Formats: sequence, C-alpha cells, structure tokens
Amino acid sequence: MTTDTHPTGSEFAAARARLLAEPGRTGAARRAALSALADGWLRGLFTAAGAPPGTALVAVGGYGRGELSPRSDLDVLLLHEGRIDPALPERIWYPVWDGGAALDHAVRTTAEARSVAAEDLKAQLGLLDLRHLAGDAELTAGLRSAVLADWRAAAPKRLPELRELCAERAERHGELSFLLEPDLKEAKGGLRDVTALNAIAATWLADAPRDGLEEAAATLADVRDALHLATGRATERLGLHDQDQVAAELGVLDADILLRQVYEAARTISYAGDVTWRTVTRILAARSGRGRRRLPFLGGGRAVPARGVVERSPLAEGVVEQDGEAVLAQSARPAQDPVLPLRAAAAAAQAGLTVAHATVRRLAAETRPLPVPWPDEAREQLVTLLGAGEAAIPVWEAYEAEGLITRLLPDWERVRCRPQRNAVHRWTVDRHLVETAVRAAAMTRRVARPDLLLVAALLHDIGKGWPGDHSEAGEVIVRDVAVRMGFDKEDTETLALLVRHHLTLVDTATRRDPEDPATIELITRTVGTLPHLELLHALTEADATATGPAAWTAWRASLVAGLVDRAAAALAAPGTGGAAGRPSAPAVWSAVVEPTAEQERLAVEAARTLSPALSLHAHAGESTDPERPEPMGVELTLAIPDRPGLLGTVAGVLALHRLTVRAAGLRELDPIGAGPVLLLSWTVAAEYGELPEAARLRADLRRALDGSLDVARKLAERDAAAPKRRGIPTPPPVVTVAPGTSSSSATILEVRAHDAPGLLHRIGRALDAAAVRVRTAHVSTLGAEAVDAFYLTDVAGRPLEPDYARQVAHQVQAALLRGAGNCANPEEAE
Repeated sequence: MTTDTHPTGSEFAAARARLLAEPGRTGAARRAALSALADGWLRGLFTAAGAPPGTALVAVGGYGRGELSPRSDLDVLLLHEGRIDPALPERIWYPVWDGGAALDHAVRTTAEARSVAAEDLKAQLGLLDLRHLAGDAELTAGLRSAVLADWRAAAPKRLPELRELCAERAERHGELSFLLEPDLKEAKGGLRDVTALNAIAATWLADAPRDGLEEAAATLADVRDALHLATGRATERLGLHDQDQVAAELGVLDADILLRQVYEAARTISYAGDVTWRTVTRILAARSGRGRRRLPFLGGGRAVPARGVVERSPLAEGVVEQDGEAVLAQSARPAQDPVLPLRAAAAAAQAGLTVAHATVRRLAAETRPLPVPWPDEAREQLVTLLGAGEAAIPVWEAYEAEGLITRLLPDWERVRCRPQRNAVHRWTVDRHLVETAVRAAAMTRRVARPDLLLVAALLHDIGKGWPGDHSEAGEVIVRDVAVRMGFDKEDTETLALLVRHHLTLVDTATRRDPEDPATIELITRTVGTLPHLELLHALTEADATATGPAAWTAWRASLVAGLVDRAAAALAAPGTGGAAGRPSAPAVWSAVVEPTAEQERLAVEAARTLSPALSLHAHAGESTDPERPEPMGVELTLAIPDRPGLLGTVAGVLALHRLTVRAAGLRELDPIGAGPVLLLSWTVAAEYGELPEAARLRADLRRALDGSLDVARKLAERDAAAPKRRGIPTPPPVVTVAPGTSSSSATILEVRAHDAPGLLHRIGRALDAAAVRVRTAHVSTLGAEAVDAFYLTDVAGRPLEPDYARQVAHQVQAALLRGAGNCANPEEAE
C-alpha cells in the first residue's frame, strides 16, 4: 500500500502486520518498507483532509531518515505559510490515533520551525533529517535549506551543546559496550550517537571515521527491531529476560553471541564518536583563535585561517605530540620498528593523551608483528602503558578498534566483548581486565615487581571462554603468553601462580577460619614467598575493586588483610625460607665479585687523572639485524674519584642528555691505593633521538663536577619550559628503610616511585644533603616504575642509626614529592 489512498486505520494496521510477518523481509529493507507504508497512508490522509496550497506534510527524525522500527513513532510536521484551517491538523492526526499508531506531531510555519530549532537542540536535530511527504514540495525544500544553513552557521555554539547532551546521556545510561541490559538508543555507542555523528557531518566541519560505522548502526537497528517484535513493546532496553527471544528472532545461536555483536557495534560507534569530537574540538579552537596551526575543514569547505606554525613536542623515539594527540614523528618508520605501536601507546598514556586516529590506522597497516620472544623494550612499553592507570583506557580502546590489541595478544580475541552474566560484574571480560590493570597501577608501591602485578592484572581472567575452570585455563595460557613476551622462567612461574590463584585469598578468607594454622599453611604453601604474597594480595584487591562495589566490601577487605598478615608472619619466621627473594634485599654487587678488566682500566684511569673515565657499549641484548632493529640502548660504565654528591650529579647530567636509566649498579674501588673511585655500571637508553657522544658526555660531567654546569638549575629550567601535560594521577613515592635486611656494614634504603626525568638526580641530592654515603646501589626501572635500593653508611662508614635512617627516608620522600611534575621554580626543583 504505497499509493495516495485513504485507507482506514484498521486497514493500515492490517497491512503493517502482513509486512512484519512477510518471510525474508528483515533489517534495513523492512524499515524502509515500513516507512514507505506509512508514507502512503499519510499522503492519503493529507489529501483527504483537503490540505490547501501552501501547506506540506514533512517527516522528521528517524521517520525522516526512512528508518521506522516496528514500534517507532511517526514524527511529522505540518508546515504552512501562515494561515491554516484550525481543523486541518485534526483531520490528519485523528485517523492516525484511531489506527493505533504512535504519533509525534507539530504544526508550524517555516519561521516558527526555525525559531523552535534555535531554542531546542533536539528539535533542530530532528529537522536535519526532514523528508517531504505531501503537499508543497518547495515549502519543504525551503525549510530544509534554511535549517541546514542555520545549523552550519551556529555550529560553533551548537556543537558544544550537542557534546554536552551526549555526555549527559552517557552519564545517565552508561556505555552500551559493557552493559548487561543496555539501552540500544540512549547509551553511549547507541543509535543516538549515530544521529549525533550525522549531525556533525552536516556542519561540514568534520566527519566520523566511516569504516564499519554504517554496519554497526544497522546491527543495533536490527536488534532493536527484533526487540520490538519479540516483546511487542516500544522499548529500547535489551533486558536479560528478553535476550534469548531476541537472539531467536535474529537467528543468532544464543544470547551471549547476541550481546557480543551488540558490544562490537557499540564500540565502533563509540570510538568513531571519540575521534570525531576530538577533531571538532581542535577545529573550533582553531577558529576561535585558541588553536596553534592551520586546520582544514574536514569533508570540504574553506580552510581555517592560519594561527601559527604546527607545534610538535617529542614524546618518545618516533612519537611526538601534535594538537593534543600522539602522532608519529616524520622520521618514524613503522615497517622497520615493530615496537613502535607499544612505544607510541605508552608515551601517549603517560602524557595523558590518546593516539591520533590516523596514526593508529597507519600503525595497524604498516607495522610488522613483534618477534617472539618480544624484545625487552616491547615488554617494558606494555608495562608502561598499563602503569598509566586511567589514561591507558582511551589508548587501549583506540588500538582495539583497529585490531592492534589482538595482534599483540592473540588470546585476547576470546575475551573481547565477552559478557559476564553476573550482577556483581560491571564490565565485559576484556574491559574488566583493563580496569583491573588500572586499579593495579595505583598499587605498584606495595610490591617489588610492579611489572608482574600489571601483567597479571591484565591476564588474570584470560581463561574465560575456555572449557573448565577459568583460573586453570588461564594458568596454561599465561605461561605461553609470558614466554612470548620474553619473561624469564622465574617470572613466568610467578605470573602463572598469580593467574591460577587470583581468587584463592578471597575464597579462603571468606570460607575458612583465618586463624586456623591449617588455613595459614595452605596460603604459605600456595604462595611460597613474601614477594608472591604481596603480589597476590594486590592482585586480589585490584580484581575485586574492578569487578564492582559488591565484590570488595570493607568486611572482605579486612578478612583478606588479616589472612595476609598471618601468612606474612609465617613466611618471615626464621627457618621457613619464605622470605627468599624478598624485594627489600635486591641483588647488588658483592664485595667478592671481581671487577671486569674494563672496569679496572677505567678505575685506574680515573684515579690517575682525577677526572671521569667512561665507556659506552651497545647493550648485549640489542639486535644487529638491520631488518629487525631495536631501540638504541647502551651499557654506560663510568669511573669517578669519589666525592660527596657524585650520584646526584652524574644522574643529573644523564637526565640533561635525555638518557633514561633502565638499570644501574654502583660500587667503590681503590685501584692504586690513592683513594676510592666510584664505579657505576648503568644501562641507559635515549628518550628519543640519538645517544650523545662519549666526549660530550665526559665534558659535561667534568663541568658539573667543577661547578661550571649547574645541573639542578638546568633541569628545572628545562622542566619549566616543557609543555604542561594533563595530570596523570600516580601513587606517591614510597621510601622506606628495609626492615630486618640491613647488612652488618650498611643500611638499605628502598625507593619505589614513578619514573621521571631527574628522579635519580633528586634522590642523590637528597642523600647528599643528609650527609650519608652510598656504598652500593641497585637501580631498576620496570616499565614506568623505579624500584631502587641504596646501601648507606655514615661518613665514618658505619650503618645508620635506626632513628636517623628513618629521618633520611623521610627527607628523600619529601624531596621526591617536591620534585614531582613540572617545576617552574629552580629552588623547588632542588
């Protein structure tokens, strides 16, 4: 029934029922047919009502787009030139109501329609999709032209309003990608967001990434149609009790597969929205004069007037910041640098940025798979990404949208978009894993191996989707993943233990008597060592808090903490062996370890010349294969006649040369009996660019030692001039005196902190100010976390008194807290 006839409401309803029951008529074709059916009916009603010249009937909103679902409203506007019979609208509307169709109607002139649109954003969005049905076509065309012109002219004002409207909806309805009972229309990533993206495109300012967007919107529309048919209601919420019926209506095997399809579609729409809104923000900033570069209108139109040159600030090797996003440097060669995707992701997250859409697509298209096992840098960059906490989420989502995550971690595909049919869980399996890593990032000060904590958090539920117990399956999977990532045998076993037993502490604490010696023995036998217990405790809390409020109550937290305290005491008891590998006693150079010939040569040279002697050698793990290059890194061996403040001075010079210290050892020698020489053996890498020449590094060390180079002031000036990054909340540094592990000749000071340029410099200056000597040291950087140990003595070479040791720890921690972030005041930086 598509001709201009005047059927009754019952005839229309019967025709509609036949159409919905027609075999093979589904999806977009059925929505178009429903729209055409309604078009013919309304045209007939318009004609039968005796509408005079100068009037038109217009479809708006979803009906205007020709996308009627089985229970959609008919959104129509009766347009006129100023004079109209008051009874005319009723002659059209009443038959619609009599026929049982839902109707949303208005009667306006062109001027009135434009005025309402100017005041009501939702009304304006509906008019952007207007479509002529009957009457004066020129009147409809005039309104359409005027509405589009108004929308484009008012874009700088209306687009921020639209973004706020979208944000309010997301806050109210949540993210469609993760909800167990999602609202297909209103939630973030739903059909309303598709309408918003089309509205943005209509401004000619920007357009959304279109790959997969139309298919994603069609998927959600198909599910909504099936929901309407299965329930007989005009609902947008896909309730648990309806999902099996909807799956059957669509011919999908089960409700879980249905939800995965919905989640995948929603993620495509949500990511397209995020990319588009970032583009809109940059363009509007440029138009208002706040931008820093020339920006073209995406999708056509004039160019924005130039507002200066493009500013590009380096973030990491091959990665720069531009317009608030991480992009590839001009010199970057993705095809020759398989670690580049992880390096770009880590640099972006640590700076509080996301990776530009074009950059992610280029990385996905050009970068080769990582070699197996992964290079050390790849593993460190993954840990650095995870350690960024909340800032890692948008970067992870961008990479997942282009398939980079499953390329890095093939086992991720089984948990991707996998629903969890448990009211306790707030997220899908994959997002729960990322959220657990985010929460673990706030607990890195509690463990000696933050890298293992973060990786275990990311992989602890990787066994879901496999047959059997997911913890047992996950243990098998994580052993394989850890080896592929390049973890050694000991670390692989630790990760396997954490994944296998990530539920053990909470299950035991809530189901067994925590004071029963058998319960304590069960836990100590399971974990084996104090470091393992620390890691498992942190993972347990991160997992539970990422699950939802009901999973980690104060009661559960206290039970687990009590169990952990009793197990820790048992492991620390003499003769148990449970303290083996305790993090507060890291490996350092022992006095019985003989220096190498190279170290002896440098020490003798430094003692004879009373000046620095150094050597730079390629790191043993670096590749020499030009087809598989790895980031530049070297072993820096440095010998300097000992004097107060050496550690801080040397570390400051390295920071000035933008060298990142990945690991370091420190010891004293007296090679010719003329006085002690400090010997430092450090693994360093350039933040970006090339390594400095040895001669230049040696010259700056000499200048720093003779006072002609003020290292502290230079670092403070550089920090003050650096672009201010968005604040990335990180746990505060923790500085402690290692309990019960100080040797007979030194006191061990442990420092756990977020790595940053100049961190070791600030530690060294604080120790120098405390008038203590660093006898030996072990410095390691795990991802973005520094885990350092310093063996300290007083000026007479004796261990520190306990009270003074605690005072020194307090001074170092205070210095690190003062130096955190960009500091414009050189005195504060010191």
